[in-house]
Amino acid sequence: MMKPGSQSPYQWSGRGCMLKGRYIVLVEDDEIMGASLAHRLELEGAQVLWLKQMVRAIGAIRTPKKPIDAVICDIGLPDGSGEELFSTLVRTGTPPPFLFITGQGGIGQAVRMIKSGAADYVTKPFDMSVFLERLGLLLRNREKPVPNEDFPALMGISAAARNIETMIAKTAMESHPALIRGGPGTGKDLVARRIHDLSDRSAAPFVVVNLAREANAEDALFGDGGGFESVGEGTLFINAIGKAAASIQSLLLDRIDRGFDGRLITACGQEVETLIAQGQFNAELFYRVARTEIPIPPLGTRPDDAVWLLQQLFRKIAPRFAPGMEGISALTEQAVRDHDWPGGGRDLRARLVRGLSMAAGPLLQPSDLFPERLVDPEGMMSLAEARDAAERAQIIAALDRTGGQIGEAAKLLRIARTTLWEKMQKLGLSDT
Repeated sequence: MMKPGSQSPYQWSGRGCMLKGRYIVLVEDDEIMGASLAHRLELEGAQVLWLKQMVRAIGAIRTPKKPIDAVICDIGLPDGSGEELFSTLVRTGTPPPFLFITGQGGIGQAVRMIKSGAADYVTKPFDMSVFLERLGLLLRNREKPVPNEDFPALMGISAAARNIETMIAKTAMESHPALIRGGPGTGKDLVARRIHDLSDRSAAPFVVVNLAREANAEDALFGDGGGFESVGEGTLFINAIGKAAASIQSLLLDRIDRGFDGRLITACGQEVETLIAQGQFNAELFYRVARTEIPIPPLGTRPDDAVWLLQQLFRKIAPRFAPGMEGISALTEQAVRDHDWPGGGRDLRARLVRGLSMAAGPLLQPSDLFPERLVDPEGMMSLAEARDAAERAQIIAALDRTGGQIGEAAKLLRIARTTLWEKMQKLGLSDT
């Protein structure tokens, strides 16, 4: 439930304008939660239709009295589930944007629905300010949609990845310099390319100069046929700008001051402030290139995105390196979630290529991705630990499939409900 007395930090006019006159369908059977949400949304200026059953919601959403701007839906309903409601609507048309409300045990289910086209989800308990922010973001994104069929998800399915996608779309509508910050393998080049492709400059050149690889940075940027000469009205992407020598920094600052027809996007790691403090990077240049800043969190802090990336790469790479392989085991996905991924997506791709080349079974296993665990005795699990890890992965999968219903999950696992509950407590899943 929401924290009592929670206030939204959005006192700027945009939020009120965002909800004023909006027609929102609320599907929530809990009287206290539903009344609180409906009351707050109406205070924000929205018109709310509050429904408490899935069967009522299907008809109201399929044949609405007026266009629906958003649907707010609890995953657990008395006559079904939010997932069933969304799936039913998808089979016969394109439903309005769905913002799901879920407990911790329904996160996997919510993520699955995001993959199927839902817009977002919030987890209980939540502050009203967080809820209003996510709803406002959903409505803003609907006003300026990105064509998903041409531009599929770039960074993943987590809330952090969706925030990055929103920043990309906003940055594409601007023309001033932008800085992308992130560690190795976080896809900074992909973000820069997506900004260009979404912008009005998409028909013009996208020119890349990577200062970490250029033997002569001055020629690559300022020489005949260099970046500034060849970009025209397109986008010049300077990667690893933190590695620019002092002379290159001065030339860049001068070139920016003189102006050019194209747009400048740069990228660096997280160390720029340290370089500025040490006198190794020009603070004025930093302020010029960072008019807009897009930070990319490390892949290791986004476990859902790590699994998503593994699945995406598997579909592309497996037919070439392991044509007979059927899929990825649940244990492997859990191992990917638990890994720190210091090398980001590049590390994951390299491990997958190597693992597919060496794998012997029909499913990709943890030892295929992390063979060092077989070699290093300290990195190996005991048999008891391996058994617990396998049981934990299967229980999580069963709970995801049944929407957190322990009785139904026990049937899938072919064990007694009490046995499942005892195992969940032992494995730290009782609060899931």
